[in-house]
This record gives sequence, C-alpha cells and structure tokens, in this order.
Amino acid sequence: MGPRTLALDQAPDISRANHPPRFRRNGAEFALAKGQSMRDPVETYMNLVPMVVEQTNRGERAYDIFSRLLKERIIFITGPVEDGMATLVCAQLLFLEAENPKKEINLYINSPGGVVTSGMAIYDTMQFIKPAVSTLCIGQAASMGSLLLCAGHKDMRFATPNARIMVHQPSGGFSGQASDIERHAQDIIKLKRRLNEVYVKHTGKDYDMIERTLDRDHFMTADEAKDFGLIDRVISSREAVDAAPSA
Repeated sequence: MGPRTLALDQAPDISRANHPPRFRRNGAEFALAKGQSMRDPVETYMNLVPMVVEQTNRGERAYDIFSRLLKERIIFITGPVEDGMATLVCAQLLFLEAENPKKEINLYINSPGGVVTSGMAIYDTMQFIKPAVSTLCIGQAASMGSLLLCAGHKDMRFATPNARIMVHQPSGGFSGQASDIERHAQDIIKLKRRLNEVYVKHTGKDYDMIERTLDRDHFMTADEAKDFGLIDRVISSREAVDAAPSA
C-alpha cells in the first residue's frame, strides 16, 4: 500500500502509518507531532474574518476580506501547506491569469511549511502561469514556505525586516515490507535532490552549498535570506515595494 495523506489534526506515528514526504518539522510543527490540533487559521477563525462593503453601480456588495484582496490580485499562503490549501491557491492563481495574463500577482506568505507534494503543486502553478508572481514573507517562511518564497519572479521577492526564513531537507515515514521501504527511501532521496535543484535555480548558489545548508534546520533573518539569494529585497514600507522593478 502506498503513502496515505495524514489529516492535520492526527499525530504522526511511523510505526503504524505511511506518511507523505514533508519538510522536517520546525518548532511550529511540533504540535502536530504531539497530536495537538494545528488547523488553517482561515478555517479556524472564519467567523471572525471581517466583511467589507463596496459601492457599485448596482448598489452595495459585501465581500469577505480575502475575496476583496483577491480582486487586487493578492493571495495569502498562511498556516501549514497541505492539499486543501494548495488547491485553493492554485485555483486563485489560475483565475487571476485568466482575468489578466499580463498583470502581476502578489503572494503573501506566512507559513511553517508542510507537505512537499502540496507545495510543489503551488510551485509548479506559479511557474506555469503567464503573470509574474511577486512573493512577500510576513512573519515566517519556513520549510516549504521558504521554497515558495524564493520561487517568485526575479527582483520581486521580498521579506519584511522581522520575518524569519528557515530551510531544511524533507522527511517522511513508511512502514511495510523491506523492499517497499527501500523503494520509498530511494524516492525521498530523489525528492531531496529535486528540491535542492529548485533552490539552486532560484538562489544562484551551487548544489553543494545548498545541500550543506539544508542538511539541518537553518534559520535566517530577512537580511541573511537576501544574502543567501532567497529574496531580493528587505522592505519596510509600501513605497519600497512600489519602487521595486516590475515584470
């Protein structure tokens, strides 16, 4: 039997379950390992999401705040990266491309990372669509979040001064027959190599440096992430973003 997707509120137990490859847990993900609930904040606090009212020729129209921001071509990646969230982000990217294939899209990231395949679905969609995608880290971009951050359009990758960026290698678990375990081990090694190649592409660093850096949890300030090539600029105001080169 192949890997099964683990619900976000289930505790990983590699002695009994097979787990999809994910970046190794950082501090924010230890709650998941201990069996505590770690849900998407948008889902948890949906009742608290404010509504905004817009005047139109046909009268007033109410939006939840995230839908209104989508009209401004702003997408949020917040919380753990998993299949449900990835589906929504990919759908929004494709919608905005269909609406205007020449106008840039702004991706705001505050994520501890998550499932690799979910993150790669977002990454591939970012590379696939025609509009340039600008990325901005607010809070943290750890694990898969850091990969999505550096995958933005060149000269359009930003972080706020107090943002934290963390990179590391993937992890996963599998139980079963010895031959199956061997094959899954080979697969995750291939996946590690592929993720390293993505970082090489977007940071300009050589493969050996990327592999050494990602061998363990590696935390960076916004300035350190800039020096490493994960972002292009550290910004503290809207004016700094507006002054940045556009696609």
